[in-house]
Amino acid sequence: MKTDVLIVGGGPAGVVAALTVKKSYPEKKVVLVKKEEKVLIPCGIPYIFGTLPSVESDLMPNTPLEKNGVELVFDCAEKIDTKNKTILTSAKKEIEFDRLVLATGSQTAKPPIKGVGLKNVFFVEKNMQNIEKLKHALDTAQNIVIIGGGFIGVEIADELRKKEKNVSIVEAAPCLLQQAFDEEFCKAAEQRLENAGIKFYTNALAEELTGNETVEGVKISGKKSQTLKAELVLICVGTKPNSLLAEKAGLVIGKSGGIVVDEYMQTSEKGIFAVGDCAEKKSFFTRQVSNVMLASTAASEARIAGNNLFSFRVIRQNKGTIAIFSTFVSGLGLGAAGLIESETKKQCFEYVVGEAQAKDMHPGCLPNSSDLHVKMLFSKDSGVLLGCQAMGGKNVGELINLAGFAIQSNATVSEISTLQIGTHPLLTAAPTNHPFVLAAEAAMAKL
Repeated sequence: MKTDVLIVGGGPAGVVAALTVKKSYPEKKVVLVKKEEKVLIPCGIPYIFGTLPSVESDLMPNTPLEKNGVELVFDCAEKIDTKNKTILTSAKKEIEFDRLVLATGSQTAKPPIKGVGLKNVFFVEKNMQNIEKLKHALDTAQNIVIIGGGFIGVEIADELRKKEKNVSIVEAAPCLLQQAFDEEFCKAAEQRLENAGIKFYTNALAEELTGNETVEGVKISGKKSQTLKAELVLICVGTKPNSLLAEKAGLVIGKSGGIVVDEYMQTSEKGIFAVGDCAEKKSFFTRQVSNVMLASTAASEARIAGNNLFSFRVIRQNKGTIAIFSTFVSGLGLGAAGLIESETKKQCFEYVVGEAQAKDMHPGCLPNSSDLHVKMLFSKDSGVLLGCQAMGGKNVGELINLAGFAIQSNATVSEISTLQIGTHPLLTAAPTNHPFVLAAEAAMAKL
């Protein structure tokens, strides 16, 4: 079998890369190889355990690929021959390519905790079989301990509260969600979880999982060593790049374990590109290696690679990862784009902070209105926006996307403070006191 473009991986990065190639080079033949016919939407996985009616509700459809003429091969790529430009699959099928895009994603991190092999100990792995087993086990368990207080752990805990489960979160850091937000935002999320009846133990390490054949408890150390009762333990401590296929082919692998790529997403081997979680990330601000892995970042990288496969285009370059996060915890929307204050201090940037708060509708007495709090960080020297955090209602997600665009465009405090914004009483804060603008004005007063 021969193709112009071969894409390995059927997650968000692989799908977007395939569709971008067909838009940019419609005459090219595109083949996409993925292990399974049914692939889950990664960001939707936590909501399978509460909001969504079934595992199947979170499937990523193959229809857009098929409609655009992308040929699908359900198989596993086992070996890349860079010299002859071929891959060999598990089914011993050889596929010859002109251009190759690796979108092999990430692997679940599995810490060496004693007792991890006991029954009813789960990891969140992005495949239907694992998630179906986990969902069934969660339906029957009452006392659940989640190890890891990042986005996945917190979102799953929040979903399980809807089923009146006894849920505890164990987190080694001083706060939940600490890698993404400053302390005041983390504390606001923790308060919502506490009000919902979810227990959490920060500055705590899970030392051992206890039980005979099935898990019965989690021994934790910290301010107070104790054993938490557990009928099921879910370990959510992050992911690592799935770069083994590339490494075996001789491609350069970076310190993060990801595949090293240039600004066009090309690897160390000409004609071979890598996108998504398997590709090494660099910070937009410092160009240092970053461990941020997001579907939104993967989609951006896939569009850059897909556009540059046959001719490099300066207008589509990867200038680094901004890191744009959002989540919704017990009715509280949280978003962050760019640097948070702790990271800004760590990188020795001189900065000023601007904060503002207002209702997200006007007048504020309208039904379902929420308090919207915005915190912005600007460079003290240039006035360029370095980071933004927000919390409030569901419109936080799109507000933080606006902040991400402002950062990517090197917008200044002056430009943001004079931003022309669309407005409607039921959809936005008042134009007279929009916190996105007022936070910039507050920072400007300090410059």
